[in-house]
Amino acid sequence: MADRVDRLVENMRALQDELEDEFERRREEFHYRIERGRVIFEQDVLRRQRELRQRLGSYIAGARLLVVLTAPVIYAVIIPFVLLDLFVTLYQAICFPVYGIEKVKRADYITFDRGQLPYLNGLEKLNCMYCSYGNGLLAYAREIAGRTEKHWCPIKHAKRMAGMHDLYPEFVEYGDGEGFQRTKRRAPDARQ
Repeated sequence: MADRVDRLVENMRALQDELEDEFERRREEFHYRIERGRVIFEQDVLRRQRELRQRLGSYIAGARLLVVLTAPVIYAVIIPFVLLDLFVTLYQAICFPVYGIEKVKRADYITFDRGQLPYLNGLEKLNCMYCSYGNGLLAYAREIAGRTEKHWCPIKHAKRMAGMHDLYPEFVEYGDGEGFQRTKRRAPDARQ
């Protein structure tokens, strides 16, 4: 059974690689390259994209009233996001070296490249930065939590779960006491 699960996980990773290759092919269609972390568009593409930008005044004037009224609720979530960022970053900085867990690189999860898109106005860029931060932060925190779970309790749940992290397939089966004990023996100093 483990061989079949290993093959399925390998197939999933191959499909993810294939998907990323397709994304890369599509990126080439939009004629840009990345130099020292900056996106560089070809000049004619850059000009066309700037022409597509909606002026800020018309963007705001065209917004529905309820959208405007809910904006403070959306932006208030920045407070728990920043606190989460602070706490998970401190947690891994303090605890991961003690546990022998490889640290999660924050920059692999949080990126702000959408602000370089010339067809976005200032408010759209701000909104994109906010979404990039929120979703990137949650992925970063999930990876930290996943590595912690793999270290301390690498046991699958009995019930089916939505949204498993990438490390979950490596966990021992629910009810496999011998398998769990083997994982503890591989890192005897880690769980004492």
